[in-house]
Amino acid sequence: MKSLPTDLHREAGREALRTFLEACRDEAEDDGHYKIVSISLATGYLDALAVLDSIYEPNAWHFYGEWAGRGEAIAGAEAVVMGEWSGPDRFVRMRDCADTILEHTIAVGDLDASFSGPHFFAGFSFADTVEADAAFPAAVLFLPQWQVSVRDNAFTAVANCRVDADADLDALTDRIWSARDKFNRFKYEDSASAAPDKLEIVSQSDNILAQGRGFQEAVALALEEINQGLYEKIVLARSRDLTFSGPCRPLSTLHGLRSRFANCYAFSFQNETGDSFIGATPERLVRVEQGKLVTEAIAGSTPRGSDPAEDAALAKGLLESEKDQREHRHVVDSILNRLQALGLQPEAASSPRLLNLANVRHLWTPVSAALPESAHILDYVAELHPTPAVGGTPREQAVTRILEIEGQSRSLYAGLIGWFNHRGEGEFAVAIRSAWVRSNQARLYAGAGIVQGSDPEKEYSETQVKMNALLLAMGGE
Repeated sequence: MKSLPTDLHREAGREALRTFLEACRDEAEDDGHYKIVSISLATGYLDALAVLDSIYEPNAWHFYGEWAGRGEAIAGAEAVVMGEWSGPDRFVRMRDCADTILEHTIAVGDLDASFSGPHFFAGFSFADTVEADAAFPAAVLFLPQWQVSVRDNAFTAVANCRVDADADLDALTDRIWSARDKFNRFKYEDSASAAPDKLEIVSQSDNILAQGRGFQEAVALALEEINQGLYEKIVLARSRDLTFSGPCRPLSTLHGLRSRFANCYAFSFQNETGDSFIGATPERLVRVEQGKLVTEAIAGSTPRGSDPAEDAALAKGLLESEKDQREHRHVVDSILNRLQALGLQPEAASSPRLLNLANVRHLWTPVSAALPESAHILDYVAELHPTPAVGGTPREQAVTRILEIEGQSRSLYAGLIGWFNHRGEGEFAVAIRSAWVRSNQARLYAGAGIVQGSDPEKEYSETQVKMNALLLAMGGE
């Protein structure tokens, strides 16, 4: 990527921008390849979700992700370039595609600002392949036309455009200059709308798993296979289909999720046909930044209590549970082994801590490692996914049986959504506590880790607690 920290987006004026774009067009004509121009602007206050909501396009790719508790959020929409892949090499092919795009990218503006420069947004399904009619590909990448972000109370807007050899320079200049003015002085009152009517659930039903099994029956089968030594742990999921009285409002749902679950990653990933995958996940797969990798093990759960005494008793029981500690250790050991196989020296706490959420509590162990200079986040994503927290142990045996026992596509559930930049830095979260939304219909997903000692009824109750949090945010009861 070519970086030019110029001020043409500020003082130099519209004509200077057009002259710059003309030079980019000439370069595209000379080497026979389009150019990506990425212009970054440090701005005043921007709320990423409110901006996305105000210029929401129902038939355009978008991404939104926010750790409210960390004061960090990023949103981008309307694909400038994109790619789709399937198969076990999908991570490598995505990185190759991004590298090619960056070879032909020219970045200008406030390049020292947080989240400046081009950022790629990506989603990966749980499995390497998906059905032909799946709403989301097995792997998809897009570079957005616009992006807004906040980190450490610093706000940044980015405009990306594709400049071809036959580009209409006047139209490109007008679009970029208009976006510059809008993001520099964003007026939320111009896009404010009346409060929507409350949605009612018209119908709902749990989806039956393979061979007509209910979730509890599937758990009982898994326990038999664990006792037979087929695997040590498997994560089984169930889904529920809902029909609402009117179109679902994914971004309104996200506002509720980010408010209630500040320690989770609230996310939305939408395709060009208006399908959205939304949720609030507590699980980060990996973050790469400034030469350091950070990941975490989350496994072992209990609901929150209705009063302080019950809540404390449940927390104590989780910490002392041999079954939950064993389940958690599977995840920690897997992460450490896989990072070590990549030549890293990961560090992890010797015992798990409690991760306290509004509706559930988990065992949690952070893991970190120093990285070589050539590190790229997709290399580690490919190695870590899926962790035993959403797959099982051993991974290959458990994942194979998940697909057979569940008998239905997980799509993006327990897959990955996230972003990365030209430095190979980025962050990917595991898309759990989530729902697929289309018009007035939604499919809610929730899963539970099954190990020796698991109880089918308790595991079902755990998934119900997880589903209810999202159901309430969507306006249901």
